[in-house]
Amino acid sequence: MSSETSTERPESLQPWQLFTLAGLLGATVVVFFSRGQSPAAIILLSCAVFAAAYIGVTALRAVLPLAGTVCDDGPELIGDRTRAALEREKMLVLRSIKELEFDRGMGKVSEKDFAEMSARLRARASRLMRQLDAGSLYREQIEKDVEKRLGKTAAPAATPVTPSAVACASCGSTNDADAKFCKNCGARLEAAS
Repeated sequence: MSSETSTERPESLQPWQLFTLAGLLGATVVVFFSRGQSPAAIILLSCAVFAAAYIGVTALRAVLPLAGTVCDDGPELIGDRTRAALEREKMLVLRSIKELEFDRGMGKVSEKDFAEMSARLRARASRLMRQLDAGSLYREQIEKDVEKRLGKTAAPAATPVTPSAVACASCGSTNDADAKFCKNCGARLEAAS
């Protein structure tokens, strides 16, 4: 527990907490004074008290913005923007970079224009990624989760065993061991026994 969270104290009760407390007290009073009634009537009266408390909370949430008081229940803000807006913009910028590279490959954009536009888009994408990384502590949480899943003492990763390569009889190029056709000339490969 950090020192910030351990020493923080709420300044006052939130309005929804007051209405919940009032609903609980009202239901208790209803149950206390309705002795001799059927259980169905007591449950119905208690539900009516909770419904009144819920209506009070929703009415308060509707009136607070009109009074100029804003609740802090909104999405996480990073530099006056929400995380979702930054993620969406990052996705659009990365898509624009891919489209620009495709257009250059098709000959629609000159090299000079490509270099200028690509530099601007890449700078914008890296700025958005830095904003997203700085705005949260996800990296530490992910590392903790990985450590927890792998255990405290993770064994070093074993080097992958590479299967033997198969040479093509036609062109002599090396192919993966599980390949059925040569990746260079397309000839059928003989299975090595």
